[in-house]
Amino acid sequence: MTERHVPDRGSPLAEVAEWHPIDGTPTKKKVAVGCSIGATIETYDFIGFGTAAALYFNDAFFPASDPLSGTLLSFATLGIGFAVRPLGGIVGGYLGDRIGRKPVLVGSLLLMGIATVLIGCLPTYDQVGVWAGVLLVAVRVVQGLAFGAEWGGAILMCFEHAPWRKRGLYTGITQAGFPVGLLLANLAFLISVPLGGTWAWRVPFLLSALLIAVGIFIRLKLEESPEFEELKEEGEVSKNPLAEVIRNDWRNIVRAFCLRTAETAGYAVSVTFLLSYLSKEDLADRPVTLTALMVAAGIGIFATTFWGALTDRIGRRPVYMFGTAATLLWSVPLFLVVNTGVATAIVLAFIVSYAVCQNSLAGVQGAWFPELFATKTRTTGASLAYQLSAVVSGFTPLVATALYAGVGWVGPALLFMSYGLLGLGAALLTPETWGRAERDEVAALQRSFSAPTTPGAAPQPRTASDQRQLITDSATD
Repeated sequence: MTERHVPDRGSPLAEVAEWHPIDGTPTKKKVAVGCSIGATIETYDFIGFGTAAALYFNDAFFPASDPLSGTLLSFATLGIGFAVRPLGGIVGGYLGDRIGRKPVLVGSLLLMGIATVLIGCLPTYDQVGVWAGVLLVAVRVVQGLAFGAEWGGAILMCFEHAPWRKRGLYTGITQAGFPVGLLLANLAFLISVPLGGTWAWRVPFLLSALLIAVGIFIRLKLEESPEFEELKEEGEVSKNPLAEVIRNDWRNIVRAFCLRTAETAGYAVSVTFLLSYLSKEDLADRPVTLTALMVAAGIGIFATTFWGALTDRIGRRPVYMFGTAATLLWSVPLFLVVNTGVATAIVLAFIVSYAVCQNSLAGVQGAWFPELFATKTRTTGASLAYQLSAVVSGFTPLVATALYAGVGWVGPALLFMSYGLLGLGAALLTPETWGRAERDEVAALQRSFSAPTTPGAAPQPRTASDQRQLITDSATD
């Protein structure tokens, strides 16, 4: 078996362009934007639930007699969606490596849309009692499954269409769909505040129906990944990508899990929990907190793309180490700043937490995670590592709330710090996949297209994981 991950140096450019040229496919920009729009819509749906859980669901779906218990139950429901995301990642990753990236993109978006619209139609605790919470949990499970399947398909589709030397930039564009979704979700909640009552949280979820229709239309027009098509033509599609990636790349799954936990669980403390904290301590009203989050999300759209593009210039690991170190150092000052109750300080706190700490990590993941895995198991491996961390991050607001009840704001601050430390350690232990040597090699290969050809040169694998796969396959043959 030979995977043509880097084309033969003697091959004409036309032959290389048949499957994946170094400069990317002709539809690379369309794919990047399409994946980003889909990510925007799914984030609007999934993160909107987090905002509603922090601001409304504690007394809408649970008894209002005990506010703290209601908040704990609300965050527990939020966590359930995260807990089932690994299952969605496994299913979506398996299907993505078996039948293609595109069907997973369309199916996950449709499933998410149906679940989100249903949330806007659910009865409250005052109307049906405990059944309100039960129904909310059921719909949240469906959301979690859909979102778990989404990321791997979107990122891998963009990654495998992108220019080799700009994968950080292109996957950063897709990752930027998440702050766009965050911005739109909180804008919807801010606008709906004057409606009052249950309409204040129902309307944002019902509006999702319009976004889903647009997203499905766009994704149906995207072309399948050229690398998956190549594997299919060669008959090298993995028969059991889950078993294969666990057997061959379990170490990278663990590393990526720790890297991702630092980002997503850190967000759960510095944004999701902080929204609830500001409300409970009367440090800011809802318009101020939502505005602060919207400003941070607006900046995050450009910050995520910037961090991704920066990895193309200096490598994946340095940027990730910076982001995790920033998380580590920002943990205590974050709460000291918001405790002032000054609106400007609160806005600044959200900007640092999101645009610097979170975005610097999210912007790297889109390129770094896929590069850790072989092409034929890439969707499964990247999705599994990415979504397993959701179990930790999903229940982090619940843990942070419990720590806050026990020891005050110091507890959540130390929790935030521990996630930064975890991510920094994982970054040190994870192989650099786009260091100076890799950048120089691809640059030389790109220059060679204008030089005289030398037939018979052997193709080279593009990632360390592919190299291990070639060695294994050669031994088997």
